[in-house]
Amino acid sequence: MPRQILFLGDTSLETAASYLAGCIDHSGWSFDYIPSDQSLELNQLTEPYQLYILSDYPAAHLNEEVENRLVQHVENGSNLLMIGGWESYHGMGGDWDGTKISQLLPVKILSNDDRQNCDSPVFLKAQAEHPITANLPWEDRSPIIGGYNKVTAKTDADVLLTAERFKSKLAGADYSLTHESSDPLLVVSETAKSRIAALMTDLAPHWVGPLVDWGDNRVAAQAPGSEGVEVGNLYAQFVSQLVKWVGKF
Repeated sequence: MPRQILFLGDTSLETAASYLAGCIDHSGWSFDYIPSDQSLELNQLTEPYQLYILSDYPAAHLNEEVENRLVQHVENGSNLLMIGGWESYHGMGGDWDGTKISQLLPVKILSNDDRQNCDSPVFLKAQAEHPITANLPWEDRSPIIGGYNKVTAKTDADVLLTAERFKSKLAGADYSLTHESSDPLLVVSETAKSRIAALMTDLAPHWVGPLVDWGDNRVAAQAPGSEGVEVGNLYAQFVSQLVKWVGKF
C-alpha cells in the first residue's frame, strides 16, 4: 500500500505551505513534507507515494538519481501534481524546463522567466466538465488570482481552467474590463497507470489572490506541525477535489 502524499515546497509549514497542508489534513489525508530549502534524498523514495506534489520547489533540489526514481514511481502508478509559483515551472529559480519531470507534465515549460505578476483582474474560467471543477460556481462567481506561470498545453492534454486576463479602467462612476489574453491555468493528463496535473497559479499568497477567500463560509484548518489557516469554503472544495482526483483518493 503506497504512502499517501509527499508534499515538497511552499517555503515551510509555518508559512506558505500551511494553506495546502491545512486543506490536505482537513480532507482526511496524511502527508510527509519537505521544505523548499531542503533536498529530496533517495532514501526518502525507497517506497512510492500515491501522490507527489511539487509547489515552489526548485528542480536543483533533486539530483539525477532522485529525479529518475521519482519519474520511475510515476511511470509505475504514482501520481504527480505541480502547483505554480516563483520556483515552479521555469519561474525565477524553478528551472524545471528540460528535466525528466517536465516530460511527464501535460504542459510545455518556457526556457525563460514565465512569471505573470498581474496588477489587474485575472479570472479563472472553466473550459471542461471534470471532477476537479465540478459543483463550483465558475460562471456565477468567477474567482480571481494574482499571478501565474505562463505555459503551453500539450496537444494530448485536457485544459480544465484558463486564466483570463483583463485590463480595468474607471470611466465616470463605472469600471470597464477589456480582455487581454487567455492562458492555460489547470491542465491534466492520464495514462493507464497515472494521473498528472499542472496548476499554474499558487495556492498560497500572494499569487492565489482572492481565490483563497472564494466562498461565503469560512473553513479553519491546521495540519500537524503547521500554522493554522482560514480560507473560503469554495477554495477548500476546489483544493480537495484537485488533490482527490490527481491522487486517486
